[in-house]
Amino acid sequence: MDKRTGGPSTVAGPEPGTEPGTEEPIVGRDAELARLFRTVDPASSDPLLLLVGEVGTGKSTLLDSAARRAEANGARVLRAHGSESESSLAFSALHQVLRPVPAAVEALPERQRTALRHAFGAEPAPAEPDLMMIGTAVLGLLSALGDRQPVLVVVDDAQWCDRASLDALSFAARRLAGEPVTMLLGARADSPVPGFDRHVPVLALGPLDDAAANRLLDLRPESPTGRTRARILDQAAGNPLALTELTRAATPTRAAGAHDATTEPPAAGPLPLTDRLERIFAARLDGLPAATTRALLLLAAMDTVDSAAVPAGPWHTEDDAWRPAERAGLVRRTGRGVRFRHPLVRSAVYHTASFDARRAAHRALAEILCHEPDRRAWHLAAACPRPDAAVSAELERTADRARRRGGYAAAAKALHRAAELAPGREDSARLLVRAAATAVFTGDLAWVEELAAAARGRTDDAALLAEATAQAGRLAALTVRHTTVFARLTDAAERLAGERPATALDLLAGAAVVRFYSGQDAQRDRVREILGRLPEDASHAWLRTWVRTVSNPFTDRAGLLSALPRLAAEAEHRPERLTAFAIMAWVLDETPLAVRAFDEAFGRWELRGPLPEGLGGAAAWTYVEQGRWGRAREVCARFGAVAAATGLDHAMACAATVDATVLAYQGDTAAARARAGDALALVDPLQSRSVSVYARRALGAAAAADGAYEAAYDHLRRVFTADGAPVHYHASYPALADLAAAAVRAGRREEAAAIVERSARALAEDASPRLRALISRARGLLADPEEAEPHFRAALADPALAHWPFERAQTLLDLAEWLRRRRRIAEARGPLTEALETFRRLGARPWTERARAEARAAGLDVADAAPDALAGLSPQQRQIIGLAARGLTNREIGERLFLSPRTVSSHLYRSFPKLGITARAQLRDLIEGPLTAAGHHGPG
Repeated sequence: MDKRTGGPSTVAGPEPGTEPGTEEPIVGRDAELARLFRTVDPASSDPLLLLVGEVGTGKSTLLDSAARRAEANGARVLRAHGSESESSLAFSALHQVLRPVPAAVEALPERQRTALRHAFGAEPAPAEPDLMMIGTAVLGLLSALGDRQPVLVVVDDAQWCDRASLDALSFAARRLAGEPVTMLLGARADSPVPGFDRHVPVLALGPLDDAAANRLLDLRPESPTGRTRARILDQAAGNPLALTELTRAATPTRAAGAHDATTEPPAAGPLPLTDRLERIFAARLDGLPAATTRALLLLAAMDTVDSAAVPAGPWHTEDDAWRPAERAGLVRRTGRGVRFRHPLVRSAVYHTASFDARRAAHRALAEILCHEPDRRAWHLAAACPRPDAAVSAELERTADRARRRGGYAAAAKALHRAAELAPGREDSARLLVRAAATAVFTGDLAWVEELAAAARGRTDDAALLAEATAQAGRLAALTVRHTTVFARLTDAAERLAGERPATALDLLAGAAVVRFYSGQDAQRDRVREILGRLPEDASHAWLRTWVRTVSNPFTDRAGLLSALPRLAAEAEHRPERLTAFAIMAWVLDETPLAVRAFDEAFGRWELRGPLPEGLGGAAAWTYVEQGRWGRAREVCARFGAVAAATGLDHAMACAATVDATVLAYQGDTAAARARAGDALALVDPLQSRSVSVYARRALGAAAAADGAYEAAYDHLRRVFTADGAPVHYHASYPALADLAAAAVRAGRREEAAAIVERSARALAEDASPRLRALISRARGLLADPEEAEPHFRAALADPALAHWPFERAQTLLDLAEWLRRRRRIAEARGPLTEALETFRRLGARPWTERARAEARAAGLDVADAAPDALAGLSPQQRQIIGLAARGLTNREIGERLFLSPRTVSSHLYRSFPKLGITARAQLRDLIEGPLTAAGHHGPG
């Protein structure tokens, strides 16, 4: 492969016979070129642009022109060109981008370098890939290259790039702000590019207008006239490639060694423009020498000229066989080989060949690629006219290798093809179920459902059928289709309850998760009904406890708690069980236990699986509750990025609500409202009650931070139904105290008191100590002044409540304010001092200011301590400062927060003057303690 260009040029200019290396005139695209040139200008603030257009509109020509402009301005250009054949090879496009810079790869930190080497198959991959580390490595590498000169990444025909590469590149693209790195992608208008289909600037290429189309024809060596010109203009409809090739088809040409042939432009008919163009290219194959035809078919069957993978072949020779193809406008010579002039040429060459000829070409390529097992397997599969167990097994091994590298889309494709080639129906069904299970990690729900349906059509095996249903449901639970998914899972569980109770229970476990997301009480009843039909079995105790806890934690809470020690022992050596145990502990409000389990799970497992599932949201909320807000946002960044890359709207919304809550607590209320709005825009509040409630709680906290208590009450009131019942059986209850606080200041005391008492009655003895404390605080706020103190004291009575430091500090502040208003100032000073210290440590700026004002009113000498300097920093800057204070390098901080070292350095540079320091070494003495407590360490 030509390392500089990375791919062929699309023929969209007026002169397809232009020699390589010369620029073709570009007609009618002045505005589009200007936009591209602005984007690649070193001073541009826009790091990303997606160029879309129909086949032949000139995307590649424009991208080439932008790349030349960037190179002339001193930029390093890295290129990749998507191809249909390599779309099944994980990280093949990313390998094209990074192959010219091996030294930069070797200069990466060890973990990042190793992740890339695993991705490219240079080293044996681990059992589970770390896709986030691969994305961080790409970001760090591009940033490091940008330290030396501006960098432009150009990806053409991105619709054919493999999914793993697109995920890694989109991960980096979302974090390029402030970096001297630009990314341009070209894609067909009707082909979405995963990872680049949301909030990406798009430049669309439409047809040329009549004046530009005529100018393009005027520039042809033999410009058409008369009726021929009119027909060409009519049929081309402003498409530059069509104008060029229809003109060429109307002009007599001579193929080397062939007779003269004149091809009239095709008459208008039902064929789409793309098909008509493909027929034009196919017509040029007539009369070519046999050697040329064979060479073209080999090149078409491979669809790439990768000299690293194919050290020898007909495209590396100076053989005369290529000259007729060049003269026919089918191929173009480059410095290192031969390329098709346009993807439609490749398609024409391939599809006009006989089936036997195509099989022979693929068999030949399989022999050439004997040292590339993945490519060889696909060529063997293409050469198979009928099922073949050996080739099916080769593809299954290819899938295993792709999965270990993190290429889940490539692995699922290989398993799907393996299923098609499996001789037996049961083997085929088994492979299809595996393909569906693997495709889950791509986030493509339609594909998963298609594979699951195919599996159901090939087997009567109940276990396989249930597994197919479970795989589709597993992913669908992270979308916003909760009602549909719940019905599918529970219906399957009900059918299997008698003959396959273990499988039914597994399906019910997934349904319980959907019940949590949706919060519908009817779903609780349905889960309980099916669970009651399943026989009690000691081996099923784990899943039974999971179903009961997740779907209904405040019924028989004591019984569920009694099972936790046994479950913890079972999870000791199984990280996936450890995370499930942590989720159950969190749902039961056993936050200290959940935090320990999550910490251990993250340390042992590192969230290597790419699917966020429920883990990310539950872990993030656990860290929020314990006051480890920086850690919560790290977790959100990780699973939110994966959710965004895979289009899992519900998972993205979960991440947004956690982010919004922390931002509100820290006083960044505008950002909090924006993130809460993002979450609400992604879901239907009646389908995703958990997200809706979390978002409303965040909006209520933001309004309270701004002192807008009526707005805060309005938001928090929507966490409960019109008659005062919780909208969500788990997420609503923690809002009771904040609802009461807003109600007192908004004059809605009576209504709020009714809601609090209704919740207290509903929870009764099943209320957790945390919820009992929140209810007591709410009662203290809403009570007559003379009766409030016992409630506040009850809310603070249990020392274990220190594990919810923000909630405890709010109660301390409420008690101190009540005491001061009773003129018991000396008694107020203790709780005030503790509350102020906690708010400072957490970085809860609005509550810090309120506590400081109250402390001064109580006669305390409150100095502006060093942590108040953080008020001028953004939440992300506070995270970075906290990590730097702990001694982490810029690269280490970047790995933690998924930022480039340059971005970290920029934040530090802007933060130091605000903190009144000049050197990194001053951070430890100045702010290490408060910041690390807020960012990464819990109390005690």
